Amino acid sequence: MNGTNGIAITWLGHATVLYRSPRGKQVLVDPWIEGNPASPPEAKKLSGVDVMLITHGHGDHFADAIPLAKKFHPEIVCNYEISLFLGSKGMTDKVHGINKGGTVTVAGIRVTMVHAIHSSTIEDGDRLVPAGEPCGFVIEFEDGTRVYHAGDTGFFGDMKWIGDLYKPSVAALPIGDLFTMAPREAAVAARLIGAAHVLPIHHSTFPALTGTPAELKRQLADQPEIHVIEVMPGETVEPELARRS
Repeated sequence: MNGTNGIAITWLGHATVLYRSPRGKQVLVDPWIEGNPASPPEAKKLSGVDVMLITHGHGDHFADAIPLAKKFHPEIVCNYEISLFLGSKGMTDKVHGINKGGTVTVAGIRVTMVHAIHSSTIEDGDRLVPAGEPCGFVIEFEDGTRVYHAGDTGFFGDMKWIGDLYKPSVAALPIGDLFTMAPREAAVAARLIGAAHVLPIHHSTFPALTGTPAELKRQLADQPEIHVIEVMPGETVEPELARRS
């Protein structure tokens, strides 16, 4: 598969992921790059961003949202409260504040906001700003391929509903433990979601995040049909995706 008929996925370290669409659109989820200790220097040199998705306001998912938005002028999809915060910083164009269950089409890509279990605040100088509820996204690319990007979340049973309704080919799931699911819970989530490919995120950045892709693979050893994508920060993969319908 190549860039003309499928998606490419670049893990930029921690929970920041860059998806390249079949038509070459760059979709950046949870922009934390400059201060991200897991992101190698070459991965920080983005050539462009067409769409930016923000799952919640914590700095390790949001810190570079405003600088990158000013540089690349992408379409931004986030919850309503974060859209108000961005508006207070002078960003009103191309910001789509929606809520869970809502869908918006940006740059030819259909984005649906779904549930997540976590918290959400924004550090604004010396104050913490409430930033609405956290979320995940189902991203449907131009060819119909769908990715479920879970964001920071604990396990919840309605992940099965997300899998049944949207039928994603890829699920990006946090595995680090402490602040999100660990590999054990992520493996159960992967089974419920039913995606052929699982991209582990939110791991290996700090010693406190103890979950590893190797442990996720061990937990999924009885599910050979689920492929755990193992990449180093900055690496790009083009998984062979069969569109689920």
